[in-house]
Amino acid sequence: MNKLAKKATILGIVGNIVLFLLKTIVGIAYGSIAVISDAINSFTDIIASIIVFISVKVSSKMADDGHPFGHHRAEPIAGLIVAIFTGILGFEVIIIAFNKLLIGDGFVRGIAPIIVMGFTLVVKFGMYIYCVKVGREVKSTAIMASAKDHRNDVLISLAALLGVSGAYVGYGFLDPLVALLIGGWVIYSGYEIGVDNIKFLMGEAPSLELMEKIKDNALKCGGVKGINDVRAHYVGVLLQVEVHIEVDRKLTIYRAHSIGKKVQHCIENMEDVDRAFVHIDPVS
Repeated sequence: MNKLAKKATILGIVGNIVLFLLKTIVGIAYGSIAVISDAINSFTDIIASIIVFISVKVSSKMADDGHPFGHHRAEPIAGLIVAIFTGILGFEVIIIAFNKLLIGDGFVRGIAPIIVMGFTLVVKFGMYIYCVKVGREVKSTAIMASAKDHRNDVLISLAALLGVSGAYVGYGFLDPLVALLIGGWVIYSGYEIGVDNIKFLMGEAPSLELMEKIKDNALKCGGVKGINDVRAHYVGVLLQVEVHIEVDRKLTIYRAHSIGKKVQHCIENMEDVDRAFVHIDPVS
């Protein structure tokens, strides 16, 4: 398992546990449904961080007899589980907030909820910046999903901060109202994470720009006269590519095979590609 990826996932687990405990204690003590809702969101983050840690560890395993093309699907599967779990808890937050809005204000004024939410903002923003950096460096969709979750948490915590601040100065209805907005945002976040990861499980084709880069890399190899066809799809977070190259039909089988292997290596050296399969078409 990559050391940077491991560090990022462990940081996510520890950070979310600390924030969950802080927000739960303060939310219950002061009767703030906005803070409690954000604590529930932190609980989903703990589960998500653990799932991400496991998936990154599994996906880094080498190919074996049971998985000849590697374990790359582990990360998008984990992302999909996180998305479903996030959506369910988002609905729970909305139900709790709606009931609180109907019952009335039970908020106990105090500065502690404001301090906790301000602290959460700073921590989550730092976690977002760090995970984006690591996710891009190690090419991990699971860590990038965590980064997106941290970014969403910044916005959620900002909304909760506004809610508890409004309740503190006498506008108690803002606390459950903000909690409703948080619940809706959590549901949307789950949907967004799910959509991002489904494409990797469904074998979606890469962007046209990336397809052109694959063609260009193949054409740069000596002996390639042209490209007949290129196909590519995601297997987990990496691509499998099938390319049909044209070579001089007068070449020996050995020479044509050498050109094909060179093309294969050129394509597989691309950071988004796992495997390349080269078909050789003889032309005059």
